[in-house]
Amino acid sequence: MPTSTTEDSEPRVYHASWICPIAAPPIANGWVAMRGGRITGVGGPASRPSSPAEDLGAVAVLPGLVNAHTHLELAPLRGLVPPATAFTAWVRALFAHRRPDDRPDTPEAQVAIQTALDEMWESGTAVVGDISNSLAAVGLLARSPLAGHVFHELLGFRVTDDAPVTASRAQRMALATSAGVRVGIAAHAPYSVSPELFRAVRAEADRLTPPLCSVHLGESLEELALLRDGTGPWRTMLEQIGAWRADWQPPGCGPVEYLDRLGVLQPRTLVVHGVQFTDADLSRLAARGAVLVTCPRSNVWVGVGPPPLDRFYASPVPVALGTDSLASVADLNLFAELAAARTAAPAVPARCLLESATLAGARALGFDDEYGSIETGKRATLLAVALEGRPADVEEYLVRGIAPGQVSWIPS
Repeated sequence: MPTSTTEDSEPRVYHASWICPIAAPPIANGWVAMRGGRITGVGGPASRPSSPAEDLGAVAVLPGLVNAHTHLELAPLRGLVPPATAFTAWVRALFAHRRPDDRPDTPEAQVAIQTALDEMWESGTAVVGDISNSLAAVGLLARSPLAGHVFHELLGFRVTDDAPVTASRAQRMALATSAGVRVGIAAHAPYSVSPELFRAVRAEADRLTPPLCSVHLGESLEELALLRDGTGPWRTMLEQIGAWRADWQPPGCGPVEYLDRLGVLQPRTLVVHGVQFTDADLSRLAARGAVLVTCPRSNVWVGVGPPPLDRFYASPVPVALGTDSLASVADLNLFAELAAARTAAPAVPARCLLESATLAGARALGFDDEYGSIETGKRATLLAVALEGRPADVEEYLVRGIAPGQVSWIPS
């Protein structure tokens, strides 16, 4: 954990084999200076300050990573929900292990959430976007070294008013959080949220600061079938669990157009997954100011297949990176997610992938004034990643898989 100093303390200067500012190209044999927990300078050999410095050696220094999408309250399900070949099959397996009477505030569940937070920090994550139905992780996150935005996620395919939003507002207002943790609101997905609830959630998000909203969208072919003509496995499941709404009319379009018709797609909307998006969908998201959050390992685990990352990065929509939950991924190491993204998209520049795991995620969650890049004035929450050998392309090295044991936090 980085240790902060007071504003009148002596500056700390570090030299390293590589400095990766993210907002600028990597700097070989670079340096970074900090004081009072803030970055005061960064540069190369020609501009090194005369102050005493500590040589970190063969490491790459980069900003703490940003996991833009996970579900901390699902941490107790680690290893219990196996990979599936179809999304609704995975959902049924999830339901079998996550019963309605399960409580994420039990001591056992809280330990699992705390372990997940610890593991994220130890593998280099500094900021998290957490999706929560219960808000059970808020207190633990507030007491952790991570910053974050917790989205209180609402569901209700049969809801016809804004009562869930009103109840959520009361829950969110009752929470006492640290300055580094914000609590907002989200809608789950088109197969679990009514048009009325979508509009109510969007209206509530617009009243918050920052006005963020998150939604799972375009993840599976089953979702497309439901929206196209009201058929398929999602309708079957909704009918079986008593959640189907007889007066709901399928919009006869894709998921992006559907939410756009409802007015959900506004600037600062985090659209998660998008495995089934067309190029027209991506252009529409960009035009609305939305951000796409991709979770490659989870997509494969739940049976929807790898996301079309080449098309994501060729489009104008910003792309952030998330791990999703421990019910659909083996760990919350964002460097492992980067490695999966590199495998899925070998032609995408490593710099773009690294930006998705840092600055793009920080922007998406509203933390880019403090995190996501090594720039003067930002928090000195910086990683040192041990390098093996002398990589000629340090960015490519960083997206091919970094183990937690290679990661350490630099004292500030």
